Amino acid sequence: MTALEQHPRHRLDDLLQNPVRFSIVAALDRAGTLGFGEVRDAVEITDSALSKQVSSLESAGYLSVGKSFVGKMPRTSLTLTRLGRSAWAAHLAALREIAGEPNR
Repeated sequence: MTALEQHPRHRLDDLLQNPVRFSIVAALDRAGTLGFGEVRDAVEITDSALSKQVSSLESAGYLSVGKSFVGKMPRTSLTLTRLGRSAWAAHLAALREIAGEPNR
């Protein structure tokens, strides 16, 4: 790493810079696993917007999508993966360092 790459902003995760994806991962970090509708309501976005962001996070390996049925009703659950939790922790640590807060 060169002297110009030592600033903590270089450790921010590009995928988590998006406010919607940031909010999704934050909600899942707090709750563990949530239903699709719970995340949609928590983040205050449409189904289609959430679906698009979930696809990006799933492709990166940051979350897993579970599909099941309750009776005849399909249910989709979202869970952070180990990689997702690690990326989230590193992203928050970089933000805290930029803000001058001690890492937790």
